[in-house]
Amino acid sequence: MFTGLIQKKGKVRRVSHGAGIVLEVAFEPWPRVLEEGESIAVNGVCLTVARFDQTHFTANVLAETAAKSGIGELVPGEEVNLERALRAGDYMGGHVVQGHVQARGRIVAKLPRGRDFALKIDTGYVIAAQCVEKGSIAIDGVSLTISGLGRDWVQVDIIPTTAAATTLGAKRIGQKVNIETDILTRRAEATPQKISASGLTMEMLAENGFI
Repeated sequence: MFTGLIQKKGKVRRVSHGAGIVLEVAFEPWPRVLEEGESIAVNGVCLTVARFDQTHFTANVLAETAAKSGIGELVPGEEVNLERALRAGDYMGGHVVQGHVQARGRIVAKLPRGRDFALKIDTGYVIAAQCVEKGSIAIDGVSLTISGLGRDWVQVDIIPTTAAATTLGAKRIGQKVNIETDILTRRAEATPQKISASGLTMEMLAENGFI
């Protein structure tokens, strides 16, 4: 589990497309050394550390993961957002991020907001339906608040700190980003659908004292 608070930016060293996709990322050392088998989020994608040293790690990437997240399209020299998984007792900021990318969105506008800027992202209807204005969303692994919402798009505001500490500051119109909606919002959105499919209604449950 992750929080969407990016700990550092890494740089892609290599993306191998042999028998399977292998990603190699360089980074500035962490105070706590990486461990073999630990989870790490790369642009919001939960991967497992296969090999590592003080300044780089490699991870094997499933073909399905690469296709859904664009990990396989990364090129050497490209920067990525990195976050190590939470441990018991760690500070919990941001929101609950699983590292399971649901879809890729496309940036359709980058709007100045004084010192800040907003990104408008075409998400498609399914993803937008799982979002609520002022709710949370992870964009390339970054925990953000939804400042605008339409039928098939979301908008998020980026402050200077976030722009500098993540890859979002360099994003351009037309580029794709990884999207993971808030698991709590998803559950709330799915519950009425499941109730309806079973023949029950929210009104029936309320009348009988269940909600």
